[in-house]
Amino acid sequence: MRIVLDAMGSDNYPDPEVQAAVEAGELFGDEILLVGHEDQLKPKIEALGGSDKVKVVHAPEVLEMGDKPARSARGKALNSMAVGMDLLKEGKGDAFVTAGNTGGAMANGLFRLGRIRGVKRPALTVVLPVAGGGGCVLMDIGANTECKPEFLRQWAVMGSIYAEKVLGVENPKVGLLSNGEEAGKGNCLVKDTYPLMEASGFNFIGNVEGKEVFGGEVDVVVTDGFTGNVVVKASEAVAKLLVDTLREELTSGVITSMGALLAKPAFGRLKKKMDPDEFGAVPLLGIDGLIFVGHGRSDAYALVSSISAARRAVEAGLLNALRGSIRDELQKSKEKVEK
Repeated sequence: MRIVLDAMGSDNYPDPEVQAAVEAGELFGDEILLVGHEDQLKPKIEALGGSDKVKVVHAPEVLEMGDKPARSARGKALNSMAVGMDLLKEGKGDAFVTAGNTGGAMANGLFRLGRIRGVKRPALTVVLPVAGGGGCVLMDIGANTECKPEFLRQWAVMGSIYAEKVLGVENPKVGLLSNGEEAGKGNCLVKDTYPLMEASGFNFIGNVEGKEVFGGEVDVVVTDGFTGNVVVKASEAVAKLLVDTLREELTSGVITSMGALLAKPAFGRLKKKMDPDEFGAVPLLGIDGLIFVGHGRSDAYALVSSISAARRAVEAGLLNALRGSIRDELQKSKEKVEK
């Protein structure tokens, strides 16, 4: 397996990427194609002791966080994202991982790899921790702020495939995020999407609220990118607040400090479950290639987790499964029109 890692993506590039490439190469035994400016990368790899698992692929340009995605994707044709995605297109890599600009990943993905045939809009996906363990696939979380009902229906199809193939969920339960469980609740987008979801072949359970998402009662939830992005960022902030508040309260006195010491292993497990670095990067589903996008603040640990997530998708045959599911959906739609 060959994983392509964008060396110039994170806020502190390329140090986290170089360290992650060396660690992942040794951990998984796979070839890591590290894409970036070779004059910066090779000395840093050598400083870490070198690795026969890491191969540097030169890319002289960098897509910065402040760059306009579409314009830069065209104007910086040799940016590290573009060069890395070309490796996928040429069959020289199996999945691409970046901690760079999400819009840049979308733009370069569309220009270099295109969409899976029949996909109207790719969507960014995340797996949220839920009660009882496991996770809930939420999409879109920021790639598309303005949406149409058919976008959400397709995301439900792709999210179901991701939950099934990568997370191992049989017959995933799919929900439509709304402000009420009743079928008539929601804004115009939700109301117009509901009948499309009902008519589809996946396991649609209706509208869901936040309590169902985090309560583990649904496996896949779809919404527009604006709402999804707010949900993810708010949940991350609440998780951090919870951990920080517990730490503050438990260390405020002698007795509570003793209790905190005894409970330290449990709090460590709690933090790990709620830490986005444990999940690593998230897939940009709908692009005709496996693209995983992580936080700009990703460190080496988060990037190794991201590479692990990409590996699982490759091993599960996710891309071919997505192609097949969209093809089947198009055939069903065609048959309905003909009737």
